[in-house]
Amino acid sequence: MERKRISPAEPITDLRRIPIRECGEPMVDFLKACPGARLDRPRFNYRRETLVRERVAEAINQAVSRLPKDYHLAIVEGWRPMHIQRRMYLGIWQRFKERHPDWSDTKLKRVVNRYTAPFDSPKVPPPHSTGGAIDMILVREDGSPYDHTAPYDRFDPACYSMDAPGLSAEARRTRDILCEAFAETVLTNYPSEYWHWSFGDQGWAYRGGHEAAIFGPTEPAGYVPNPADATDEPLRLLDA
Repeated sequence: MERKRISPAEPITDLRRIPIRECGEPMVDFLKACPGARLDRPRFNYRRETLVRERVAEAINQAVSRLPKDYHLAIVEGWRPMHIQRRMYLGIWQRFKERHPDWSDTKLKRVVNRYTAPFDSPKVPPPHSTGGAIDMILVREDGSPYDHTAPYDRFDPACYSMDAPGLSAEARRTRDILCEAFAETVLTNYPSEYWHWSFGDQGWAYRGGHEAAIFGPTEPAGYVPNPADATDEPLRLLDA
């Protein structure tokens, strides 16, 4: 039977049809497990955790070994707790609402769901909550980022998709280098966000045609949220 055409937006309605068969793979600290990778600057003001599933860490190491000289992998975030996901969703909702006050809630939800996973869909846990997803970019030795988005402003949603039209030659090359580094690993790219890659979650299963996801939501043993982060305040980008 011919496989259904997949959408780069990976809609919740499609993802919820994919069962999750949790395999129990543990999480590891990528700062320890992946010495060739770096922790990039924060995008929001909350305590970030540096955790990913074991095979995600292995993929990071494989990709780092394939990068050209003077290119370094900088990870923004791996595992993300649900209370932070909720605040992030509310923050992105607020941002689009301020920019487009005429949009209906239905349109807002459709757009926001494309760029940050909803926190209230039990059958579709946010990718970062599984430990199988990472956000990352390429940086120079001094930590400054290579161009990923020109001629767009980096906060312009028009440049978010991996195949965004009209990118400069430098931005296109940066993305190509990132793709080439991960080409032979288990991680695959969420096509609506050039920086977001995952393995084992429902998005990975959807884009790869796998029968089931192997990672569901998880939490490290003994995890205690930072009290300063345990609020309902929507998150705002630090330098938007």
